[in-house]
Amino acid sequence: MTTTQEASVQGSERAWMEEAISLATASVANGGGPFGALVAKGSRIVALGNNQVTSTLDPSAHAEVSAMRAACKELGVFSLEGCVLVTSCEPCPMCLSAALWARVDRVVYSADRHDAAVAGFDDRKFYDLFEKKPASMWPMRVEQLDLPNRTAPFDAWLAKSDRVDY
Repeated sequence: MTTTQEASVQGSERAWMEEAISLATASVANGGGPFGALVAKGSRIVALGNNQVTSTLDPSAHAEVSAMRAACKELGVFSLEGCVLVTSCEPCPMCLSAALWARVDRVVYSADRHDAAVAGFDDRKFYDLFEKKPASMWPMRVEQLDLPNRTAPFDAWLAKSDRVDY
């Protein structure tokens, strides 16, 4: 990539980040949480998203997830390879996992988890949970119930000749 191309990409990313921050600010004014995100591909914005957790009563309706869902619909795909996720704040572990599953090329964020914690959105405890604590110390129990047919769905999947791998 030439210096001119790098400058153009950086300029686009700055403009996209300004858009994500504006979306987050507007979300607050419209009853949502203070988070905004967008998905861009090439030089264009494909989809926008803002936090809709309380307005839709959906704990997974974070800005990043909303933007990725909209981008997949817009592009008619389930893989966002070749796309960049731009978000006003560092993605929580759920959103980061969703971005990994969506196969986005990169994630760019502005505010970090510590900035979010100051505003009462303390995802640090979730990062700590995954990074440091054994499952026995989690605030909820996670248990396996081992049944003889536990692999039946996977067996059906592997036997399906027209499956779409992802």
